[in-house]
Amino acid sequence: MKMLDRLQSLADRYDKLSELLCDPDVTSDTKKLREYSKEQSDLQESYEAYTEYKAVVEQYEAARIMQNEKLDDEMRELVKMELEELSQRKEELEERIKILMLPKDPNDDKNVIVEIRGAAGGDEAALFASDLYRMYTKFADAQGWRTEIMDVSMNDLGGFKEIIFMVNGKGAYSKLKFESGAHRVQRIPTTESGGRIHTSTSTVAVLPEMEDIDIEINDNDIRVDTFCSSGAGGQSVNTTKSAVRVTHVPTGIVATCQDGKSQNSNKEKALQVLRARIFDKLQQEEMSKYAGERKSKVGTGDRSERIRTYNFPQSRVTDHRIGLTLHRLDAVLNGDMEEIISTLTIAAQSELMDKGEQV
Repeated sequence: MKMLDRLQSLADRYDKLSELLCDPDVTSDTKKLREYSKEQSDLQESYEAYTEYKAVVEQYEAARIMQNEKLDDEMRELVKMELEELSQRKEELEERIKILMLPKDPNDDKNVIVEIRGAAGGDEAALFASDLYRMYTKFADAQGWRTEIMDVSMNDLGGFKEIIFMVNGKGAYSKLKFESGAHRVQRIPTTESGGRIHTSTSTVAVLPEMEDIDIEINDNDIRVDTFCSSGAGGQSVNTTKSAVRVTHVPTGIVATCQDGKSQNSNKEKALQVLRARIFDKLQQEEMSKYAGERKSKVGTGDRSERIRTYNFPQSRVTDHRIGLTLHRLDAVLNGDMEEIISTLTIAAQSELMDKGEQV
């Protein structure tokens, strides 16, 4: 009953917003119009689910009453079938509503900054990092999102020692936030003449983009250095100091960008990365205080936590957090990640429901 009361309150607010969005005083106020439109958009999925739920309950009660009336055998069978269908739909909507009413991560709709680094395995780890970058950009393309490289450092074989890129798109963080951690690859490197399988790792960090209003950086707290951008192997690729390194003195956090053509562009991108890293540091510190009681089956976001293995000889991808194994490695590396991501999301939602953390 408590949840139904909350849903009715939500529905009342949705209807009120519909009225406000037709009010001339609101339509002429850009700030209010944007604010109310976003609020209604956020409520829409829950509102529609609750509206359908009420309709199904009404139909179910009507069919149940009809079942007690004098009916011929054919009509009685039809009513029985309708009750079964309505009962099933009612249960489906109840489960969906429970999920919709779970606490929402305030960062879910944000763009993300993804950092991929080759870790253990030298050149092979860097080559695997480039495979992961391709996987995420392919997935982003399929979602209709836009990607933009912020900074990159390559080795002589064309692998990424480090690559940082932005993913712009609604819900990007909600779908990619469980990708943070250590990704392990098992395969025969192209440089291996003996045909032996090597194990290498690359780390992934997914950070929600932070605006100035989210993380305020005092100009007096940062140091900006400029230098010539470099290419594979560290060689200089231009003679102008367009690359920018920004250091946040209080925390020691550093962000660099050399992918843009201008110093101003690179500085702005570096500040975007810096804000995201500062937020991530604060978030990690907060989570570490409650690590024992808040540890999640889908991971804590710890960069050292091994979350997934990509086994080439067996064409196998295994996510160790939820015990999911898929035997279609090529498809996953080509961006077909929806099954992995949806299973991780469901696991996180189930965990919240098991803990009784519904709002």
